Amino acid sequence: MSTLAHPLMTAAHSADSGLAGPGGLDRYPYAEAPVTERLGAPSWDGSDPELGRVGRRAAGSRGRGLHGQLVQQLGQMIVSGDLGADRPLVPEEIGQRFEVSRTVVRESLRVLEAKGLVSARPNVGTRVRPVSDWNLLDPDIIEWRAFGPQRDNQRRELSELRWTIEPLAARLAAGHGREDVQQRLSDMVEIMSHAMGQGDALTFSRADAEFHSLLIQVAGNRMLEHLSGIVSSALQVSGGPVTGCDRPTDASLGHHARIVDALAAGDSASAEAAMRQLLIVQPEPERVVPAPREH
Repeated sequence: MSTLAHPLMTAAHSADSGLAGPGGLDRYPYAEAPVTERLGAPSWDGSDPELGRVGRRAAGSRGRGLHGQLVQQLGQMIVSGDLGADRPLVPEEIGQRFEVSRTVVRESLRVLEAKGLVSARPNVGTRVRPVSDWNLLDPDIIEWRAFGPQRDNQRRELSELRWTIEPLAARLAAGHGREDVQQRLSDMVEIMSHAMGQGDALTFSRADAEFHSLLIQVAGNRMLEHLSGIVSSALQVSGGPVTGCDRPTDASLGHHARIVDALAAGDSASAEAAMRQLLIVQPEPERVVPAPREH
């Protein structure tokens, strides 16, 4: 087995973590964060140096096995600029150098095409598309941009988008009281409190992500609900400006609790105000290098 194919296969086994769904409190164990396996930087031995600079900091892809890992590798290379716009991608070359079948290559390119990263046309072949054609709201592309040279812009854009989405969602959610969701939001605050006391940042971040996802889902606006994945992605991308959601503090926990209280009281103005306080960017003592997003 080549040194290129091996890390692709071994890293695929570390991609199964995720958030708990409603009613799944037992899926939040208070334990130390697991060590996330990372892909190395294997090189293609062919004549093309650009194709040799494979993924700088690869996280587990949503896909499984070699298919998911190939999507991850090629996606990062495109988003980072290693494979520039209008660059041809030859399936036979990819298959040979990654030692994967034609089916794996074909399905991987199909996934990338659905994300707007590549296009396949008769008599032209598969080529990388310009940034203007990418689905920038796709969670994978959000993650890949966070690891590349555009990470500062990515973080700023996500922060600005959250300022548009979440205060409105909090206001709307106050008018759609559901006891089961109210209880679930309270549970998330309790989990965050316990995790903060234990110094368990991973559990805190997972509960925080579910809190914000639930809040958007209960707003009663289906279009907003489709944007919940963007918020979850933003919460999982570290580095850049720090908001009340990025670093566990008593103030952050208090804002979450005030949002829950405002929702329970049907006070839309207070819910919106508490969310805005939570999203205020705090001074950052030192720059943090983006880390892989939990899936």
